[in-house]
Amino acid sequence: MSRRSAFLVMLASAIVLGLTGCKREERRFSEPASASAPVDSIRLSQLQAGSTSAPIPVKNSYEENAYAVAQGQRLFTWFNCVGCHSHGGGGMGPALMDDKWIYGSDPQNIFATIVQGRPNGMPSFAGKIPEAQVWQIVAYVRSMSGQLRSDVAPSRSDTMSAGGPENTRDPEPTKPVSEPKPK
Repeated sequence: MSRRSAFLVMLASAIVLGLTGCKREERRFSEPASASAPVDSIRLSQLQAGSTSAPIPVKNSYEENAYAVAQGQRLFTWFNCVGCHSHGGGGMGPALMDDKWIYGSDPQNIFATIVQGRPNGMPSFAGKIPEAQVWQIVAYVRSMSGQLRSDVAPSRSDTMSAGGPENTRDPEPTKPVSEPKPK
């Protein structure tokens, strides 16, 4: 075998290996439409008129994908959710790091909140955020209150925050404000 033919065999082998390489880091940049429940079928609370059927349970596949949760964290900032929810600690909007959820902490309830909006403040993002990105934000929001596995939740933030990762935060006990003693 000549040097040239040996080189061509090595080159062909490298091309084949490159095309059939490891898929560990494969990332999907476009998502097919999900088989989730239509937004109209999600009950917002028990005080609605209509049938008393339970909400259709929805499994958010992004909650098992660390990359998708990290993308949700990025989108949470990009769509200015931090403006009201202050990185999950609450502000004008409710805190997302505790166990008090006004409209429920299930993925379909959070999805409905983002898409439909809520009275007195939460705007509707219907038609403004693609459905796949809404589900990524839902996964990140659930990670803030420790509802995801620790190997999936974001382990760090790209901002200059002194706080720990979302999935390791403990609730801070409230302390009464003490007034300074007069001199």
